[in-house]
Amino acid sequence: MFDGYDSCSEDTSSSSSSDESEEEVAPLPSSLPIIKNNGQVYTYPDGKSGMATCEMCGMVGVRDAFYSKTKRFCSVSCSRSYSSNSKKASILARLQGKPPTKKAKVLQKQPLVAKLAAYAQYQATLQNQAKTKAAVPVEGFSWGNYINSNSFTAAPVTCFKHAPMGTCWGDISEGVRVEVPNTDCSLPTKVFWIAGIVKLAGYNALLRYEGFENDSSLDFWCNVCGSDIHPVGWCATSGKPLVPPRTIQHKYTNWKAFLVKRLTGAKTLPPDFSQKVSESMQYPFKTSMRVEVVDKTHLCRTRVAVVESVIGGRLRLVYEESEDKTDDFWCHMYSPLIHHIGWSRSIGHRFKRSDITKKQDGHFDAPPHLFMKVKEVDTAGEWFKEGMKLEAIDPLNLSAICVATIRKVLADGYLMIGIDGSEAADGSDWFCYHATSPSIFPVGFCEINMIELTPPRGYAKLPFKWFDYLRETDSIAAPVKLFNKEVPNHGFHVGMKLEAVDLMEPRLVCVATVTRIIHRLLRIHFDGWEDEYDQWVDCESPDLYPVGWCQLTGYQLQPPAPQSSRDSQSSSSKQKKKAKSQQYKGHKKMTSLQLKEELLDGEEYSFLQGASDQESNGSASYYIKQEP
Repeated sequence: MFDGYDSCSEDTSSSSSSDESEEEVAPLPSSLPIIKNNGQVYTYPDGKSGMATCEMCGMVGVRDAFYSKTKRFCSVSCSRSYSSNSKKASILARLQGKPPTKKAKVLQKQPLVAKLAAYAQYQATLQNQAKTKAAVPVEGFSWGNYINSNSFTAAPVTCFKHAPMGTCWGDISEGVRVEVPNTDCSLPTKVFWIAGIVKLAGYNALLRYEGFENDSSLDFWCNVCGSDIHPVGWCATSGKPLVPPRTIQHKYTNWKAFLVKRLTGAKTLPPDFSQKVSESMQYPFKTSMRVEVVDKTHLCRTRVAVVESVIGGRLRLVYEESEDKTDDFWCHMYSPLIHHIGWSRSIGHRFKRSDITKKQDGHFDAPPHLFMKVKEVDTAGEWFKEGMKLEAIDPLNLSAICVATIRKVLADGYLMIGIDGSEAADGSDWFCYHATSPSIFPVGFCEINMIELTPPRGYAKLPFKWFDYLRETDSIAAPVKLFNKEVPNHGFHVGMKLEAVDLMEPRLVCVATVTRIIHRLLRIHFDGWEDEYDQWVDCESPDLYPVGWCQLTGYQLQPPAPQSSRDSQSSSSKQKKKAKSQQYKGHKKMTSLQLKEELLDGEEYSFLQGASDQESNGSASYYIKQEP
């Protein structure tokens, strides 16, 4: 693990410690375990022997049994395979931070940060390597500085099951040791040193070089999934030198013994960590695949679109009839807005037929198994019916939960929902929600959880009362038992930072904060913008990502809006939006309420008070139907 240290010291003329240095660490027995990880004990009896990791297949074994003088491969086969894959290695190196060969674009007229997703495409198709680009940071914004200066906390990676490493993050936490480049060094070659994680923020970690103790002067932020972070022992197996930072190089005379003592029993990254990162960033959707996606100009129908690009699992879809490829739509591959070809016909959903009579060359239908599966429902018994009332997130104003009506019942549990008081005469703004969608709620949900319910446009009888409205419209409420009441242990807390899609402009991923939690429902605030732009989002939405996701995947991150932008926005379109929304706002309920009025079907519903502005991660029921 310490190969090359003795010959790579920056100052070989001095072997004594400084006056202020600590007492020299006594040499330890040669057989002492350096680090134990996942049950494996790595030993380095003489600094050269011990365990090694094959650079081709990732197998860990006794170093002396490995192939070649450098001991980089476990077999002749791996050595030859590595040579034949030199092209892949060079591509991966470019993806891991080396300068790009030319400019690129991610969004319309916006610069690309990086395109790690291209590596997954290379492994699958061996094509499009030329599109790979290197990371370019967002000018003027640093997650590390933003979090440090404000003492923010970030949502852990484990909150995002759809994100890379979301299901295999393991126990990466503060105190984990890694090998990273030593930037406090004047040597002409790239050298490394060991650092410990001081703080985690999503994928990003605040690191401190070993030996600095409580000195934070050279602490730095780094993406844990980046190419420059390695498990302890990587330098030994890769022939890279470990050199202590220049600032503390005279602190000890025997750095090797110091590291042995400090690393004994410490945790490090799994040996196959980089391989897991690469595997978790392989996406099944490929360019030229055809899908059905919601028509952004008429929400009630779908259209055929073609996958133009895949970045971090997010798809840029171009509607098939767009000749100049500017009529596009962004969404995640697990979004409920995309479906396989033929889905609309199978459930009875409206569909806009394309003027293109046959597939263009190279285009092919995406296999149905690639799409997110919805939970099966039993529609044989009591089920949703046309005309039933409910509450729903307005797809055209995601900051509002509105009075809504079921306009049509489709097959397989899908429903067409209309927002009361603002529907188009032809139903072109109806929206398709599945019966298990976390975006629809039973009557009274907002009142119980102290959320502002938006009444129908023009409804004058305020404050809005559901009982009066149901009687006036001669309607019934959708049965409470038909709604999705599952609340996963999501792990989010109020105040956590994350990166979130602005669903009203879905090509944008922005710096955001969780400001409210109502069971599984999250209120997402976009930093730097007024609360009018907040959006209600489900805790398992594929449009939420950990801090550092944009840097990792190569997507453009939108930093918090500066004061000048906020002022300008407030004086123009923002005022129009606010004035419009105020016409529909109902009276805000400030106390806990119970709805004890009989609905038209004679059944009595009592609603339990739900969590408001609290971290409700349990599976407790937040509305109950009381049987007569």
